[in-house]
Amino acid sequence: MASKFMYSNRDHKFIIKEWLDGKKILELKRFQEYLSLEDVDGILDQSLKMSREVVAPTNDDGDTIGAVFKDGKVTVPPSFHKAFKFIQENGWGASNSDVEGEGALPEILNQAVREFIIGANPSISPYVGLSGGIASVIKAFGSPEQISLYTPKMFEGVWEGTMCLTEPGGGSDVGDMTTKAYPTENPLIYKVKGTKCFITGGDHDLTENIIHLVLARVDGAAPGTKGLSLFIVPKVWVNEEGKLEEFNDVSTVGIEHKMGLKGSSTAVLSFGEEGQCRGILLGSPPDEKGFGQGIAQMFRMINGSRLDTGHSALAVATVAYNNAVAYAKERIQGRPIHNPKAGRVPIIQHEDVRRMLLTQKATLEAMRAMIFKGYYYLDLIEFGDDPEDVNAAKRSIEVITPLIKAYCSDQGWLMITEAIQVFAGYGFTEEYPVARQARDVKIYSIWEGTNFIQSMDLVGRKWSLDKGNIFKEWLMEMATFVQGNQNHKLFAREFAILGKALLAYQELIGIVLTYFKENIRLVPLYSTRILRITAELYGGCLLMQQALVAQEKLDQGDTDKAFYTGKLLSAKFYVLNIVPDVAATVRIIKEADTSAIDMPEEAF
Repeated sequence: MASKFMYSNRDHKFIIKEWLDGKKILELKRFQEYLSLEDVDGILDQSLKMSREVVAPTNDDGDTIGAVFKDGKVTVPPSFHKAFKFIQENGWGASNSDVEGEGALPEILNQAVREFIIGANPSISPYVGLSGGIASVIKAFGSPEQISLYTPKMFEGVWEGTMCLTEPGGGSDVGDMTTKAYPTENPLIYKVKGTKCFITGGDHDLTENIIHLVLARVDGAAPGTKGLSLFIVPKVWVNEEGKLEEFNDVSTVGIEHKMGLKGSSTAVLSFGEEGQCRGILLGSPPDEKGFGQGIAQMFRMINGSRLDTGHSALAVATVAYNNAVAYAKERIQGRPIHNPKAGRVPIIQHEDVRRMLLTQKATLEAMRAMIFKGYYYLDLIEFGDDPEDVNAAKRSIEVITPLIKAYCSDQGWLMITEAIQVFAGYGFTEEYPVARQARDVKIYSIWEGTNFIQSMDLVGRKWSLDKGNIFKEWLMEMATFVQGNQNHKLFAREFAILGKALLAYQELIGIVLTYFKENIRLVPLYSTRILRITAELYGGCLLMQQALVAQEKLDQGDTDKAFYTGKLLSAKFYVLNIVPDVAATVRIIKEADTSAIDMPEEAF
């Protein structure tokens, strides 16, 4: 098979059991009766085995057969059906999104399982995850009748779900959408009419029904995002007893022909072509000002989806990295530069190959660290017993969400280009997996709000939340960590570099606040770079936290010496080779070059 699923769960065990306080999460009231820290290894081992044996064999079909649109319907590869059913029936899928569901895993464990599934077949992952997220929105905002009617089968994976936002004429500008909802005699039921595009999982044959959540404007509601409401729109109408009835006038116009994730259908959907599409209002109708509740409801899922998007990029890039390491150990080519008379050696012995591999390893570990910090915060927010913990987690997740989505999806693409370079000419062929992984990973920087949108959210919103106090607290947490270790006997150099990066970043904030007042066009010009260096600073601090744990393990004589040594050298490499980009980029931003703004359009 061209796809070659190679994965380890060792870093996940380290993160949950040794770095993050996984015990604290598992001892929360929600989980303490059926989970403990001793269960972590078994869950991670079993789910990785499942991903390898059940999911990974479907990956080639996703790319070669793909999702097929014919006669108004979409089918997925036959092998997807068996894997999808196995995942859902064995508790690895949508049921874990039910905050009250029996035996559901906390996010720090559930998302480790999800990472393995994505790595094994990124095309099947959206089908697995969508219904749980959509059902959670209905459960959060729906009436008791709506919850009981729709969510049980969605959490079971018997019905699928989608989020329908984007329109052909609107793109990321949600406020310009034109899909309308017209009242009927029943105050809860509206006639929905409009077209949505780029709908992941918008149509397929894996489940007997698909429950769409559709953003639409009630006729006469306010313009812009404030006037939007959210509607439950089943593909097949569901009666009050939960039985499927007639087709609900939801038509699939077509699916996109994509460069990657070909097994995941991305559909264009038409609602109400015959004027018979019924949508059930979620929550209350627009108020006296014409303001709806749709955007607020949607963001319950969107913020989690942004973490998941960055996480997906990590999973795909990790498979590429693991394959690159295996290839570098096997590929014999060239002689050592320090001993040209020696025989030919595996390319992993060449310095630049080692640089490329360690760049991937260190960056991927920084990504995984910030991602699982995010999921740790989500567990505290949803299930925490201590109000102070919950509040602190809410404040921290606000800051790191755009970092996880944008930095990780950007770096996922860049790390796979490094993996391709390790393979050299073979990496450019479809006989090896890294070419496909490059095609698959690129979408994540576009999903869930492009990375420019994330960067403007960071600079334009996160910096100023609670009068700037949330971001100040987040920076102070890093500063306290760095200052507390500046005289560390082994890592003084690394903490000195982090200290310089923190000082440069603090200077950056003042510079950019001036740009807001004096030349606001400089803010979007530099915002993506600001997000990148914010994440680099954060990633460096998190990896040094892990390095301290790893050093302690080595000092204690732990037998897993290779793993802990790898953690140390990954952290050192990231801080010494990547974190200095923070200060360098601040100098660039301080120069305020406006060439890109000044360039006449005809000169491009």
